[in-house]
Amino acid sequence: MNVELVSVGTELLLGDIVNTNTAYLSKELANIGVNVFKHTTVGDNKGRLLRTFDRAFNSSDTVIVTGGLGPTDDDITKECAAEYFNRDFYLDNYSWEKIQDYVLKYSKNNVLTINNKKQAMIPNGAIVLENFCGTAPGIILEDNGRRIILMPGPPREMKDMFIKSVKPYLEKLSEQKFVSKYIRFYGIGESLLEDKIKVILDNQTNPTVALYAKTGEVLIRVTASGKNKEYCDKLVEQKIVELENLVGEYIYLIGDESIAQSQSELPQVVAGLLIDNGLTISLAESLTGGYLTSLLVQNSGISNSLKESIVSYSNISKINNLNVKEETIKSFGVVSEEVAYEMLKGLIEKTDTDIAISTTGYADGNIDAGLVYIGVYYKGEISIKKCQFNGDRSRVIDRVSKEALNEVRKIILENI
Repeated sequence: MNVELVSVGTELLLGDIVNTNTAYLSKELANIGVNVFKHTTVGDNKGRLLRTFDRAFNSSDTVIVTGGLGPTDDDITKECAAEYFNRDFYLDNYSWEKIQDYVLKYSKNNVLTINNKKQAMIPNGAIVLENFCGTAPGIILEDNGRRIILMPGPPREMKDMFIKSVKPYLEKLSEQKFVSKYIRFYGIGESLLEDKIKVILDNQTNPTVALYAKTGEVLIRVTASGKNKEYCDKLVEQKIVELENLVGEYIYLIGDESIAQSQSELPQVVAGLLIDNGLTISLAESLTGGYLTSLLVQNSGISNSLKESIVSYSNISKINNLNVKEETIKSFGVVSEEVAYEMLKGLIEKTDTDIAISTTGYADGNIDAGLVYIGVYYKGEISIKKCQFNGDRSRVIDRVSKEALNEVRKIILENI
């Protein structure tokens, strides 16, 4: 199956809205073995959209369209698809009842307008896809081995409809089964990781291995195809073992697509390790300014582990709240191994905790920008890690926080 993804909306062409739908659908379709042949974005123009359908079917048997299913006159996607396959319309009573209920329940004015009914008009012979998050139903039109699949433009509505209706529909069209697993790496860049697993990449057939760069991390997707899930699972697991043998020291998480969306899963992983092992942690943040703490507190249940966080950004705060000696700052500088050590020591004295972290460094502003010291304490032992990060202020802060989290992760795993 070859698919062309068509995004409809003049606002997309003008850059008023970022097109996240195409990236999402490309990834989801790849996971089920559907070949995405091309991406197209077209404005709200009937002639252009009809020509887009014409051109798309020269190379693809399936066109998936997002956007243009609203109630206003410039929402023309459904009308163009119906014209292209020469279909008339009928009023779908179930869809109309749902639209009425939704509008009266959720619209600001609780008023139905004449154009709301437009969304319940369905081309003859179409498969109707229920919209559980909005008003516009989705539509599948089939014609002599060709199909046009229409979904709403708002990402929340589109994603829900794809998972519940479109994905199962497409999977039934193929006898092949596809299974994917994702591996998250920290502490190694994309280029070096690619080099270390080159033997796998150069000889891949089934499963396939794909690399994706994240902020300070790398994600790998392993996808296998076969006649049944059990066979695919076995192939995927074998390939993961091969990857672990080559670069296992950098792997911090393996899972399904739920772990693949974010830039990092380290905060969730570390929070889970702290909670599951009954460990407590305290933080003294200078450079990171509370960002490290904020990454942890986003996780439910962390209150059982996070004892205290002190943002000691100024020198006077370090002196008053963490007992850092003024002469230490004068002698070695506020960004130094010695200050990171005293910050950590002062924090430990204030809090009875299993693990403690301190951060101090330069985010920007001088020739030492990116120079960082991370203090780590675990049950009586202290170590200080010196790092040099590149990037702007926010990137350095993010990288320091993740580096600290990774140090916590490694310490816990080494001692449980």
